[in-house]
This record gives sequence, structure tokens and C-alpha cells, in this order.
Amino acid sequence: MVELALLLAITIIMGTTPLGTIRTPFLSISLVTIPVAIGAILSVYVHKRRRIMILAIDVGNTNIVVGCIEDEKILFFERIATDTLKTELEYAATLNVLFELYRIEKSAVTGCIISSVVPPINRTLQMAIDKLFGLECMIVGPGVKTGLNILMENPAQVGADLIVNAVAGLHLYGAPLIMIDMGTATTVSVLDQNKNYIGGMIIPGVRVSLDSLVNRTSQLPKISLDSPKKILGKNTIDCMKSGIIYSQAAAIDGIIDRIWEELGYESPVVATGGLSSKIIPQCKHEVTVDNELTLVGLSLIYEKNKK
Repeated sequence: MVELALLLAITIIMGTTPLGTIRTPFLSISLVTIPVAIGAILSVYVHKRRRIMILAIDVGNTNIVVGCIEDEKILFFERIATDTLKTELEYAATLNVLFELYRIEKSAVTGCIISSVVPPINRTLQMAIDKLFGLECMIVGPGVKTGLNILMENPAQVGADLIVNAVAGLHLYGAPLIMIDMGTATTVSVLDQNKNYIGGMIIPGVRVSLDSLVNRTSQLPKISLDSPKKILGKNTIDCMKSGIIYSQAAAIDGIIDRIWEELGYESPVVATGGLSSKIIPQCKHEVTVDNELTLVGLSLIYEKNKK
């Protein structure tokens, strides 16, 4: 607004003052310099108002989360299947459908960032995005600035998804913080009160546990992950549902208690991932479900590395 007011004042002056020099009790301005000043002001204003829209992609072992973010606002996010056999054309076609579905112009996308725990798929996605948007993707990994102090034996081995979640968690919820990501594996990451990433846990995921149970028994059927009405099931399916959901919830509660005990203080807990909405409501501890956590982290990391 300040820039526009100044621009308006200069325009009025130019329209009412003969060519030469404007003299006031405080300053003397040559009208020859005014076009230069106008250009500089407009440049700053346009830069500030330029839309920044990024494509953020989180590649997991089972699903790929695709999100479109404009000026920190998430326009959409969807999940597609992770498939290392797909070609760049197939992924490009899938992404094109998403943008058509949400009626977003592909030409509006100004950047792309990917976090991935499936390295073989990275190059395919990069080529798909180049084919569809003509953009080069940033890959979260060594050499990318995150702003985190990672106190691990080998920081390079920490999964990109864990780093991204920690960046978002610190930004949105502060520290200390426990972050739980419920995907193919359930991962736990911890930020201490000094904002250091100090470690975590990797646990067999909900579906991994359920699939193992079904595949290694002869009479147990495949089931959906709907919450049972009671803890004690009255038939095989309800018994399985109760067992998988409540055991996972109890494990989360127990892990939180043990982490607090090791830290020596309590901390907030936030959960994300496709299955968090199924399990977290059954936990006794207060846990915030935030399914946009990873996309927020990708957006923040993109901004840090584009400045």
C-alpha cells in the first residue's frame, strides 16, 4: 500500500508540474529521475505480489501424496499409488488429471519439491514433472537446507519424510514435540526443548501388521479398518478389528509415556499419515491429527532453498 501511495503521488506530480526540478523545503527532485524511481517501486511491488505456486510430492512405500500449494495455502492434496513400474508418461497423465480435476492451470506452477523414501521412483517423477510442467524438481536430501539441528549418528540416513515432518512440526507446534507418521511403517520422531532432532522409532505399520496376520493364518479373512463398536468382539471380523486398532492405539499411548519418561518432561504430540485418523481417536493421550503436516514441511523447505 505504501508503494502504491508513493506511485500515485509521483504520477500526480508529473501531471501537474512542468519538466525540471521539484523543490520543497525538505528536498529537491529532478523529474528525470522519476521514471527510474517508478520502475524500481513497481519492480518491488510486483515481486511482492507475484504468486508462488509449488507442486509438493511425498513418495511413500504405499502411497504418493501430491499437493499444490499457493502462498502457503494448500489448494489440494491427494494420494496415488506408489508404483515403480509406471513410466514418466503414466505419472504425468495422473498429475494432469489432478490439475484438471481441481481446475488449476499447470502454467501457474512455479516450482516443485519431492521427498521420497523410494529412490528408484525419483528419476521417473522428475521426468514426468519436466514433461508436464517444464520444471526441475528439488529433492529433499543431503545439501538441501532444512534449518534442523539433527543429533543422530549419521544424519544422512534420516528419512526425508521424517525431516520434512520435523521442519513442519517445529514451525507449527514448536518444541519439544513428538511426531508420529502412520504409513506403511509407523515412525516416531522427537524434537527436544532445544529444538534439536534427537531420534525416534520405526514400528511395523498398521496394514503391515494386519497383512502379516492374514497372510500367515489360514482362516482369518481380509478386513477393513473400521473402528469396532466394542473392545471385545463377538465375531471373527470384529475381534480382528478390535485387536489391530486398539493394540496400535495402546502402543502409541505406551510409546508416548516412555518418551516423556526418557526426556524428563512432557511434550505435545502430533500425528499424520493416511491411517492416523483411524487409530489416534482411540488413544488415551491427547494427540493432534494433522494430515497436511508433510506438505507444509515441503513448502517451508522449498522457501528456505529458493531465497
